[in-house]
Amino acid sequence: MDDDFWSGVGVDLHLEPDASAGRRAGLERALRDAIRTGRLTPGTRLPATRRLATELGISRGTAKAAYDQLIAEGYLTARQGSGTEVAPLPADGAAADVRAPRARAPRFDLRPGSPDVGTFPAAAWLRALRRAIATAPSLAYDYGDPRGRIELRTALSGYLGRARGVIAPPERIVITSGYVQALALLTRVLDGGTVAMEDPGLPFHRDVVRKSGGNVVPLAVDGHGARADGLAALGADAVVVTPAHQYPTGVTLHPERRRALTDWARTRDGLIIEDDYDGEFRYDRQPVGALQGMAPAHAVYVGTASKTLGPALRLGWMVLPPHLVEPVADIKLHSDHHTESIGQLALAEMIESHAYDRHVRASRLRYRRRRDQLLDRVGARRSVRGIAAGLHALVEVADESRVLARAEEEGLAVGRLGDHWHTPGDGRPQGLVVGYGTPRERMYPEALEVLGRVLEGAEGRRGGPM
Repeated sequence: MDDDFWSGVGVDLHLEPDASAGRRAGLERALRDAIRTGRLTPGTRLPATRRLATELGISRGTAKAAYDQLIAEGYLTARQGSGTEVAPLPADGAAADVRAPRARAPRFDLRPGSPDVGTFPAAAWLRALRRAIATAPSLAYDYGDPRGRIELRTALSGYLGRARGVIAPPERIVITSGYVQALALLTRVLDGGTVAMEDPGLPFHRDVVRKSGGNVVPLAVDGHGARADGLAALGADAVVVTPAHQYPTGVTLHPERRRALTDWARTRDGLIIEDDYDGEFRYDRQPVGALQGMAPAHAVYVGTASKTLGPALRLGWMVLPPHLVEPVADIKLHSDHHTESIGQLALAEMIESHAYDRHVRASRLRYRRRRDQLLDRVGARRSVRGIAAGLHALVEVADESRVLARAEEEGLAVGRLGDHWHTPGDGRPQGLVVGYGTPRERMYPEALEVLGRVLEGAEGRRGGPM
């Protein structure tokens, strides 16, 4: 058989018919077992009988007879011009009984953490992708530098400097597959060190540090942000902070706290890990510059495209102090070698053409309108905090459990402040973490109406003080 035949088969099908049962019966059994076990799923298109017969070394008539038998039994379907496919099978009642119950999806999702992915700039991304592929060198499709493509690192160097005040030479930037990988890599470089993390803060990020070998200690947060004066007593080697828009309280780190943090880092040779997860979205004045610019030798700036474009891209970046570049790159090399390259090239093209800036500005205006709508519906009756920036706000309530139970009845999903404390307990401030990035534009006003009803019905009065 010539090579052209195998290159044109179109569908690979791994079958091992039982020869002892006879050719036709063995093929029928092999196909039937593959369908029953789910290895061949409904809708899978099977190869033509001539090609299957040639591949298995049987006659075409035998292959056709086996297909006809399974069509008669309901395992396969055949339509003129569409070929032969695996048929949809009824659910196995016994199997269905042991499946885990699936949680009912909320009608309205105001949980924080995601942008409005429905506004992903698909046309701009496609244009950037086409230009990037058209101009990419052939080596772009090979294994690459663990630090990332130089095109993206160069583009980010300029963008972060002008937009976020980051001191970011390309040689000090490492591209990652998002913030979680960046945090894990940095924790591994610390080699079992103690990491102070904001309290309240995202529990999943604490888990990332612990699973990467770090020891987590809580760093208190108040109305001015992280309490830098508590770092010395904690014996921390590093601190993770969200200075532009603390998660989840939404406060901006006070200038005196910024200075205290950098003083601690210089005095103790500590490391500041700055999570700038939504720093581009500032509404009432210019965005607050990155903390990293005050202490570039002691701070790691971490940013991503997850909030500006979409989490699915899995593109993030670290700007590292010079002494950490090689250790981080080495661990990155031995973790996943390097982040995928084509998306890096496309993002670099978007940044260089300023399409990225245009999208961020348009998103900022859209999210500000949503923030204003939230304040109009809820802010008159209770305190709403963290509204100067970002994609979420903290709404005060007196009884989280009661409000959340009412929200579930209404099909509304929101975040809970109580889930973010290092050690939950009585006496902690209570509140709802309300995101305004996720709902589609047409759904958002109704989601706010439901939120208003939930708050009024569950408490009927102003929430307690924070």
